[in-house]
Amino acid sequence: MLALAWSTVRGRTGGFVAAFVAVLFGSAVITACGILLESSERSKVPTERYRAAELVVGARQAMPVADDVDPRFVERATLPADRIADVARVPGVRAAIADVSVAVSLVTADGAVLGDAATRGHGWGSTVLGPFTMSAGRPPTAFDDVVLDAALAERAGVPVDGTVRLAVGSTVATFRVSGVVRLPDGRASRQPAVFFADERVRALSGRADRVAVIGVLLLPGAGVEEVADAIRAAVPDVVVYQGRERSEAEFLDLGGTRSFVSELALAFGGSMVLVIMIVVGSTLALSVRQRLRELALLRAIGATPKQVLRMITAETMVVGTLGAVLGVVPGIGLSLAFRAAFVAVGAIPADFTLSIGPLPVLVSVVLCLIGARLGSWVAARRAARLRPVDALGEAVLEPPRLGRLRLTVGVLLIPAGLAMASVPPLRLRGEGAAESAAFSAFLLIFAVGLLGPKLLAGAVTVLGPWLNPGAGVSGFLATANAHANARRLAAATTPLIMGITLAAGQLFSGTTASAAAQDQAADALRADFVVTSASAGVSPELADTLRRVPGVAVVTPVVRTRTLVTFRSGEDVQFRHYAAQGITADRLTTTLDPGVLDGDLDALRGDTVALSRIAAGTLDVALGDTVTLRLGDGTPVTPTVVAIYERGLGLGDVTLPHDVVLTHTTDRLDLAVLVAAAPGADVGVVGAALRSAVAGLPTVRVSDRAAFVGAQREAAAGESAVGLILNAVLLGYLAIAVVNTLVMATAARFREFALLRLVGATRRQVRAMMRSETRIIVVTAVLIGTLAAIPSLVGTSLALTRTLLPAVPPLAYLGIVGVAALLGWAAVMTSARIAMRPRPVEAIGVRE
Repeated sequence: MLALAWSTVRGRTGGFVAAFVAVLFGSAVITACGILLESSERSKVPTERYRAAELVVGARQAMPVADDVDPRFVERATLPADRIADVARVPGVRAAIADVSVAVSLVTADGAVLGDAATRGHGWGSTVLGPFTMSAGRPPTAFDDVVLDAALAERAGVPVDGTVRLAVGSTVATFRVSGVVRLPDGRASRQPAVFFADERVRALSGRADRVAVIGVLLLPGAGVEEVADAIRAAVPDVVVYQGRERSEAEFLDLGGTRSFVSELALAFGGSMVLVIMIVVGSTLALSVRQRLRELALLRAIGATPKQVLRMITAETMVVGTLGAVLGVVPGIGLSLAFRAAFVAVGAIPADFTLSIGPLPVLVSVVLCLIGARLGSWVAARRAARLRPVDALGEAVLEPPRLGRLRLTVGVLLIPAGLAMASVPPLRLRGEGAAESAAFSAFLLIFAVGLLGPKLLAGAVTVLGPWLNPGAGVSGFLATANAHANARRLAAATTPLIMGITLAAGQLFSGTTASAAAQDQAADALRADFVVTSASAGVSPELADTLRRVPGVAVVTPVVRTRTLVTFRSGEDVQFRHYAAQGITADRLTTTLDPGVLDGDLDALRGDTVALSRIAAGTLDVALGDTVTLRLGDGTPVTPTVVAIYERGLGLGDVTLPHDVVLTHTTDRLDLAVLVAAAPGADVGVVGAALRSAVAGLPTVRVSDRAAFVGAQREAAAGESAVGLILNAVLLGYLAIAVVNTLVMATAARFREFALLRLVGATRRQVRAMMRSETRIIVVTAVLIGTLAAIPSLVGTSLALTRTLLPAVPPLAYLGIVGVAALLGWAAVMTSARIAMRPRPVEAIGVRE
């Protein structure tokens, strides 16, 4: 059977090209997602400051979850200082050395902030854990001594014994540069480092009872594995890193990057597998449809339905295997493009490397073959069961009716899709309503795939005369052809409809959420001034300084983080990451109005929490209920819900007391301080007084509401860039599928074109017919694709904003329509010109 399948593929290369291309590019996308997923587990960054430590002990930085990706904590989880002695007592340990870390910014003479945002300050005692060597000067011994790494010292232009101004939060102090250190291989450090005297760094951290990690040096002859196991047994609730894993303890962003890449690859890869299966199945259905005459002849000479089905399956597996294997190479290239794009938008660090192994390749090939196998079975099942006479008849004229099962399922999917888009947003609460509305688009796409011939025939009847008025013979032929070949046109048009629906659904659900977030943030901000920082953040004590400024009525410090909430959904325990803010509740609505729907934010003190409407619905909680959540550093709390508010998209879904959040952030700094002028006070005078009050703090900036909202919009645009990249890949694949199927469907009509020319039609008339037919195809696809996307978008808007109108930028929609029209027009007309190249008499006799 494989030999026969290979002979058929070689003899009908043109008929199998479309399926090959669909599988090839599908394999490339799945391979790229698989490489990202494997890289999230295997990619490592070389250890720098902990290279000399055989082991590094840290707190748990993720919550263990069975049979799922462990969710990460976004803030540094620290250890109690008394763990140092516990680790030091373990047999085999020569020394246990603590590392304390603080965020530091270097301030130039003109007040500019110099240095990477990741610059960290450490105690000089921790240098024995790493490969830094003193290249000039001496260690820091005095309270105001500091040692810079060579790259930072060069950028600052500061010599040994020179002075430098360093900012920790909003506080700036002058230090003497006692020395310069560098890495032994001369390369720049991934994280610029500043070393203080040990007493000074503990004072700067403000947490003498906590340490970031503990580096472990072993006695000669001690085994790394044995000591690591002994530490785990002797010191509870710690994580012991060894080998290349030590970099995860050193660089907090690595764990978050791996978690981000893993979740992205799983979610996007899963969606793409579904899309690829639909496209491959549609392509194979069209291919089988074009071979009905050949299949009928095989049945006529004695082939059984089972043999025909086996032959088509074997052909598909041959083509699918070739496409899946050859798609691996462009898949590797696509993974590199993904990495470059994510680095460009700041989603992952530049030193995140890809791990390209055999496992993603194998999984990609297997998934593509499964998709091709299912697609071939669905496409060939009916064709194999047809009687030879019926198959010959269908090869000339399509059957007038769809199968009963196909028609029934297609009709039922329409109300199911509409119900899924409308009922959950109206009846359910939380994220489930938006997710349900988004999934409704797939149900409607399935319905279009099943009812395509009926929908296309109806559209031709309604739109044909309107789209081709006065087209004469060409318009008549186009309408007649569309009616007679509705199945063929529907199979070719389905990818175009799918592309329009998914493009509109993905892009405009994103614009709806983004626009709602921006509007909510702008509407919530009532403060006259916003005080921010050009460095890592604003020191919490600055709020008290601003309260003493004449004309100031209310000062609200705001700290941002992310919390991890666990909750029960039926019998399962689930978790959600939510953006969170910490605020002071005193006269809050004067500076920030979250839009309280129920409860009272004045009660936001101590062990309490306020939730957005969406979060409260997802967690299924009401006023007075408790929620189980972990703060930014993983500390578990169970606060009581005291308020539910509307503007969660713009402000964050979880709001906690300011000090509760601040204490559990890495650097204990505020994002901003909101300031409202007293009633009747001159806002300009108050602004001048605020700037005067912070004049001695070069990293602090005083801006108005417009500047702050603009900065928030830029941050939101950066976060949406990843979604745009993924959508571009999805739509790119669908664009290839659209061109693929339309070219295949049109090029196979060379006999039809030849017959029209033999009975008197000119090339010009045939081309005019195809232009008329293309207009019908494109307009029908745009209308059906748009109609299929509308319920999803309306449902998403209802769930997120409680309004019926999603945010649809007109130019973006026109862009989708324009691209669809261009793809359809170019594919059909180009392939039609190629199909008309042979002389009519020669084309009639050519074997398909």
